[in-house]
Amino acid sequence: MLLRKWWSSLRHGLFRVSWARTGYRAVHRRYDVIVVGGGHAGTEAAAASARVGAETLLVTQKIDTIGALSCNPSLGGVGKGQLVREVDALDGLCGRAGDRAGIHFSVLNRSKGPAVWGPRAQLDRQRYRHFIQGELQATPRLEVLEGSVEELLVEEEVDPGRPGRHRVTGIRLGHGPPLEASSVVLTTGTFLSGSLFLGQTTSPGGRIGDPPSSAGLSRTLKETLGLEVGRLRTGTPPRILKDSVDLTLATLHPPDQHPTPFSFLNTHTHCKPDEQLPCYLVHTTPGVDRVVMESLHDNSHIQQDTKGPRYCPSIESRVLRFPGRRHQVWLEPEGMTSNLLYPQGLSMTMPPDMQLRLLRQIPALHRVEISTPGYGVQYDYVCPTQLSPSLQVKTTQGLFLAGQINGTTGYEEAAAQGLWAGVNAARSALAAPLLAMSRTESYIGVLIDDLVTRGVTEPYRMFTSRAEFRTLLRPDNADLRLTLKGFEEVGCVSAQRYSEAVRVREGLQEAFVTLGSLSQSASDWRKTLETSSISQSKGGTLTAMELLQYNDITYDTLAAAFPQSLAPFLEFSQRLKIEAVYRPHCELQKKEIQRIQREEGMSLSPDLDYLSLPVSLSHEVREILDRVRPTTLGAATRLPGMTPAAIVHLLNFVHQMNHNQNKINQNQNSRTHRKPSGPGPREGGQRAGAVS
Repeated sequence: MLLRKWWSSLRHGLFRVSWARTGYRAVHRRYDVIVVGGGHAGTEAAAASARVGAETLLVTQKIDTIGALSCNPSLGGVGKGQLVREVDALDGLCGRAGDRAGIHFSVLNRSKGPAVWGPRAQLDRQRYRHFIQGELQATPRLEVLEGSVEELLVEEEVDPGRPGRHRVTGIRLGHGPPLEASSVVLTTGTFLSGSLFLGQTTSPGGRIGDPPSSAGLSRTLKETLGLEVGRLRTGTPPRILKDSVDLTLATLHPPDQHPTPFSFLNTHTHCKPDEQLPCYLVHTTPGVDRVVMESLHDNSHIQQDTKGPRYCPSIESRVLRFPGRRHQVWLEPEGMTSNLLYPQGLSMTMPPDMQLRLLRQIPALHRVEISTPGYGVQYDYVCPTQLSPSLQVKTTQGLFLAGQINGTTGYEEAAAQGLWAGVNAARSALAAPLLAMSRTESYIGVLIDDLVTRGVTEPYRMFTSRAEFRTLLRPDNADLRLTLKGFEEVGCVSAQRYSEAVRVREGLQEAFVTLGSLSQSASDWRKTLETSSISQSKGGTLTAMELLQYNDITYDTLAAAFPQSLAPFLEFSQRLKIEAVYRPHCELQKKEIQRIQREEGMSLSPDLDYLSLPVSLSHEVREILDRVRPTTLGAATRLPGMTPAAIVHLLNFVHQMNHNQNKINQNQNSRTHRKPSGPGPREGGQRAGAVS
């Protein structure tokens, strides 16, 4: 019955909703910053702008959906969890919201090093949305307005001290008067010229039940501002009724016994450990492949040329790309009291009757019922190479973009961009210099640098492998990397969070000094720690800091042996262990970063044959270097498409080449100036022929 209801509403185009009410507070006519869109990017942008000190307005089509989890009910993961930690370190919202709404916490990649651990949580959709809305309501200098942006207001009278051909002046809602602003942040998500696809049916929209953004907004970006705009696609799975699933045929995956919070301000999650809900794992069958192939003729979304996500593709794309393969499907709870499950891995856009038929090919789902069918979305995005590292459009003063409009996918990528765009929009409005985040100091910097220098050909997703300095950019130290800077330089961090970060920094430093001062011979350590794996052949002295690098020695073990010295720092035990393990690697990486910065002016020979250099460079990078032929290493680092890893390899190669050439020159000079072994030439006579 529910399935037929959704199918009927889609076929008749009943995706319209009405909105006419204003937001939480009275609306003025002039603001420092206006943020368009109430998703993850928009909420973080609006809150960050207000924290920096700008009078901010958030405009959204529906106030009730602010902070909604439009697709999957989860947050974090490998690479993504690092972004959540960094957003939290800069006083963002999503980390604390995840701790409040989480119902299943786990740290992915536990079998690998802490640098690539991925904090993750399944979320209660309702709790998450309510937390975000409550935070925005309590944020000073922030107002919220419900409405549809019909037009972006720009003019050609620009600030001569800044780059750009246009200047944003505000927005217009419907046919009403304009709302003026010094900066505007667009976070339109999938709503920019969005279209929904289900079977052969297409309807305008950015999310089921919500209309797309105004056509006037797309027109302004393309025609008035002349921006290059592309088109991407994504999709979402059907929501299924938990009571209709035979979970005895699925593999149970429990959460971590001790939930790890996202936020540095929280020591515990809202959900108690024993109250967490499990997830379940099932797999596709040959029957799933068969249904996909039989429905292709009736699936317009999958027939489009528009680029879809590589890293979370639809089940149709998976079957077409990897026929005969068995694919994982995670059954994830949608809330503590919800009867819905989210089948992660089964995004699909075939007709609803075929969706039901496909689902029932999986044994655990042989009697499943669908609450809401899956569907596809296609939407416009702005090619992000047209942005500066501040996320401001290069040709338009005061216009900032964040989230899926920049070609990314995922809540975490959107939140990270939103926070940084909101910071810079506020700084621009308050006549403060714009800031860029280095990829050597954060995953946020990696994300933005990848977008603005390389662009996208498909929705961008963060992975730890994208960060060449990931042993430095760990989830455990995001507060030390960013919170202090966020307060002292950026201005987006509260005094309360800053004082806590300072306390942690000083406590860790004191602990490091104490660990370094506890020194004994290896034999004495073996006596002190009888169960340790210190080799019998190990001699010399070891500090407690060095001892922490051993896998079987924890800080708690050392604190039990030296309670008076080490017990005061037990709250930092895990962080101290991780720091001890990674400190030698981090020191090497810091030196490498400093070396690249020092060597920016190093000359690159115009005769270098980049296509055949005996160095680890991708074919794409070789072609870029061969085509542009930069004269210095610094010029090479700024080429679109160049990766920092490629720069490191190029730097090492040129250094080695210069070193070899210097040795050759030294040998030649040595032979040239070597004294003859026999008698020297007579005074006034001719010298014997020099050795060449």
